[in-house]
Amino acid sequence: MPEAFLDDLAWRGLLHQTTSEALGGYLGVPGRVGYVGFDPTSDSLTVGNLVALLLLARWQRAGHAPIALMGGGTGLIGDPSGKSAERALLDRDQVRANMDAQRPVFERVLDFSGSCAARIVDNADWLAGLGYIEVLRDIGKHFSVNQMIARDSVATRLHGREQGISYTEFSYMILQAYDFLHLHRAHGCTVQLGGADQWGNIVSGIDLVRRIAGAECFGITNQLLTKADGTKIGKTESGAIYLGAHRTSPYRFHQYWVNSSDEDAVRYLRWFTFLGREEIESIAAQHASQPQARGAQRRLADELTTMIHGTGETARANACAHALFGGDVRALDAASVAAVAEDLPTAELARDALAGAGIPMADALVATHLASSKREARDFLAAGSVSLNGEKVAPDSVLTAAHLMHGTLALLRRGKRQWAAVRAV
Repeated sequence: MPEAFLDDLAWRGLLHQTTSEALGGYLGVPGRVGYVGFDPTSDSLTVGNLVALLLLARWQRAGHAPIALMGGGTGLIGDPSGKSAERALLDRDQVRANMDAQRPVFERVLDFSGSCAARIVDNADWLAGLGYIEVLRDIGKHFSVNQMIARDSVATRLHGREQGISYTEFSYMILQAYDFLHLHRAHGCTVQLGGADQWGNIVSGIDLVRRIAGAECFGITNQLLTKADGTKIGKTESGAIYLGAHRTSPYRFHQYWVNSSDEDAVRYLRWFTFLGREEIESIAAQHASQPQARGAQRRLADELTTMIHGTGETARANACAHALFGGDVRALDAASVAAVAEDLPTAELARDALAGAGIPMADALVATHLASSKREARDFLAAGSVSLNGEKVAPDSVLTAAHLMHGTLALLRRGKRQWAAVRAV
């Protein structure tokens, strides 16, 4: 069906706006070229970028060619969209390093072979060579300042008395519009996709292509998504959840999705996986009848961890979770123990003290906040509710260097679910 791509987005609750009613028919012809821009202000994309990345992947699966545009040029400026204050400017070396670090996740999610092969491009390749006079004469003359200040990304900042907006960030939409023009000329790109906050930038690009190249282009935006409670997806008390394993371990990534609320789990399956309607509806029915089994959350976590990190890391994440649930963590390898410890309260204790006579277990419980006082710690120990690396410990036991798994970490548990880590330093 001509509207298959848009219909799928609509069913998943992702479709926000399109720039033309003719777009559905236009997408009935395979091989259309569309792009999404990505911001290289960090060395890893986050869960917040996942919808945009998957938008490109869905585009490709619908028979069209995706371009992932990395902002090596615009990243030196900063997009004011969705920001209440000026961004800190990065230098060229940092932007380049960030792009190199982000690249592997694109290579995992997109297909770079076949007739609709994905491309990764860097807008520094064409923006860095533009002269200021050239931009003002050839590009700037097509932009109305009246329309620019009416865009949400600019208007919000102009009306905020404390923030304001610099000429640098004000000019961002001109550069993004030029990206669309360049991609149209170089690659036949006719569609820009992005979040709802990019609507103004997308419309500006479409208008520029029409004025200079005389071609019709289109825009598609996805809903800006939040959890059922209205908070941001991918944010935790300990910070953002990243797609790069160097920033968020695959185990922690997996656990983030496992811990999704019942209200969010099925919506996330629609938003963040490639599972089809029939399968998701089947999972939803099972989830509704047996929410305590957390089947939707487990499937969600497995699908996403496999997509971003591979099947091996999904198996490792599940092994870590099973070890913690069962209480026997001694079989975990060093990387798994380190990943588990990232999500636990951790006390750093001197290696010299552990190497000597050791530290009384009651002191270790207080240091890891598994007990609020030594008296409470002794009560827990006397009741037999404390284990060390999966083994019950006696009331008078001590923690020594011999208990450090892989020479680095020991894991304490109080009761069935209260875990903490001890790290030797």
